[in-house]
Amino acid sequence: MSQVAIPTTLMRGGTSRGLYVLATDLPSDPAQRDRVLLALMGSPDLRQIDGVGGGHPLTSKVAVLSPSARDDIDVEYLFLQVAVDQPVVSDVQNCGNILAGVGPWAIEHGLVTAQQGITPVTILMLNSGGVAVANVQTPEGRVCYQGDTVIDGVPGSAAPVTLDFLEVAGSACGALLPTGQARDTVNGLQVTCIDNGMPVVLLRATDVGMSGSESPAELEANDTLKTRLESIRREAGAAMNLGDVTDKTIPKMCLVSAPVAGGVINTRTFIPHRVHESIGVLGAVSVATACVLPGSVTDGMAVVTDPQAMAVEHPSGAFTIAMQTTMSHGQLHIHQSALVRTARKLFSGATYVSQSLYA
Repeated sequence: MSQVAIPTTLMRGGTSRGLYVLATDLPSDPAQRDRVLLALMGSPDLRQIDGVGGGHPLTSKVAVLSPSARDDIDVEYLFLQVAVDQPVVSDVQNCGNILAGVGPWAIEHGLVTAQQGITPVTILMLNSGGVAVANVQTPEGRVCYQGDTVIDGVPGSAAPVTLDFLEVAGSACGALLPTGQARDTVNGLQVTCIDNGMPVVLLRATDVGMSGSESPAELEANDTLKTRLESIRREAGAAMNLGDVTDKTIPKMCLVSAPVAGGVINTRTFIPHRVHESIGVLGAVSVATACVLPGSVTDGMAVVTDPQAMAVEHPSGAFTIAMQTTMSHGQLHIHQSALVRTARKLFSGATYVSQSLYA
């Protein structure tokens, strides 16, 4: 049986890596599309040895891209998380790291005309309906990947991609605080359920017997902790208007503790079953939002001196977020959530799957 070549670009976006592909180069039927993507990544298999996945959720991601018919949108972006060890492809969440590569990809593929200096790319995130503007370095009218910007969790430096998130509060759950409260009690523990682009359940690390400075490997080896967090996640997910989240990748679970390196808060994030080596882009935005929210579980722990430079600490360093918020009638209003990521094109060409998947 012959193989089918699918034009793809492998890119690092932020602290993730994935395939970027034009929507018209994949089957239009979602079920058939997902079978093709599972084959491309080599799932289900812990090593993903028969595909291009890297054996970890952070390296088993796909961006499906298309031009937009809307005058105010340049490109439409569907993020798909391909499970490593299960035949599952999920579209229930955004990915802000993979988002960092969308602007450069769109320019290089002719969806957006490059400007001199910096080219803004307006992106509709189809998973949630939120909008982001990526500002891409384009000196001499061409995408530049080289630069001096360093982000924790990625070796070396690259050109900055500034992401400004618009209309993302409550994008998955319907409200910034889907339960209507800054703090809830779930399974006897105090938690904050929040959605500023990514549904996250925050709880204090000490409340589950942790210090908050454990390594991802230590936390992943703690089966008792993982079982307890999953029980909390399922109950909180239902309360966050997400329904039964047993087979969903949201909400994320985030253990918070006092900052240890001059940041705002220290974090360890379950995504939802593996522990992130750093922290997701939109997850960090939701955590930072909780840090300026009166009454959240970060009260008395978060150290916020400048909302325009909030460093969220994670296992690989810190992630800085700029926020503009106001309080009105006891409600937190978010005007801007901006941050800097980097991206790099790794290879461009074709990946192959069996023609039998198209039968």
